[in-house]
Amino acid sequence: MAYSMYAGKEHAATYWKYRISPPDQFVQKILDMLEKQKDGTFQLAVDVGCGSGQGTVLLAKHFTSVVGMDGSAAQLELALKHNKEGNITYRQSIAEELPFADSSADLVTAMSAFQLFDRPRFLQEAHRVLKPGGCLALLCFSVDTMELNYPNCCPDTINQVCKEFYEALKPYRCAHIRDGSIELYLEAYASIPYAEKEWQECVLVRKSMPLSSYMGMVESFSSYQALLREDPQRAEGLSRDVCQRLMTIMKVTSADVEVEVTVRYFYLLASKP
Repeated sequence: MAYSMYAGKEHAATYWKYRISPPDQFVQKILDMLEKQKDGTFQLAVDVGCGSGQGTVLLAKHFTSVVGMDGSAAQLELALKHNKEGNITYRQSIAEELPFADSSADLVTAMSAFQLFDRPRFLQEAHRVLKPGGCLALLCFSVDTMELNYPNCCPDTINQVCKEFYEALKPYRCAHIRDGSIELYLEAYASIPYAEKEWQECVLVRKSMPLSSYMGMVESFSSYQALLREDPQRAEGLSRDVCQRLMTIMKVTSADVEVEVTVRYFYLLASKP
């Protein structure tokens, strides 16, 4: 079963504004694997569950053509609005029925989306669409291990508040990812029969941003949006309380203060024989 989590226009706008781009080293790892198997120009990359295109744009300079695909018209509207790359196109389509010919793509990737698909069906489709020597690349990050740092502030104290925030949202996640999605990716890695494959469990990406943007990023998560739909007053109160507690610990009076956010990514790569 596939899940649609980011369909609404307001949610899509929050997603585009606050979600951070996937790490550059992930794209480089994809290129490294492709270069082991193939010579010359890489033709087609397919980004499945592309959302508003934060990851799609990273592929543009490495492939002749890039197609971002998502089931949400609202997400694709934003992707198209902000697209500045002539070789990127976007299509509305589900992950389990990719509109491409057999053995036509050099890359099929899903960045922070695979856990929402009908995973066995998607893996079958990715295998069908990939050329021999093509790369399947799946990336995600661990919500529960996101951390904040602020100068002269005890990391344990500040991140205890963050952990309580994530824990309060956990009941509003999709049931199948309530305890996190990393196990779903490990299962996929084990099930892929390709000889050439790679698993990386911890890629740390550190990014400076205003505290307000960190709050916005968490508010873009499907779990927060589910709480917001169910009980807007409770959701907004929770976010406001967490932000105030963090500002108190940091001894600041504005959420515009810059903090460092650490995001832990994990990924799998697999080269089709």
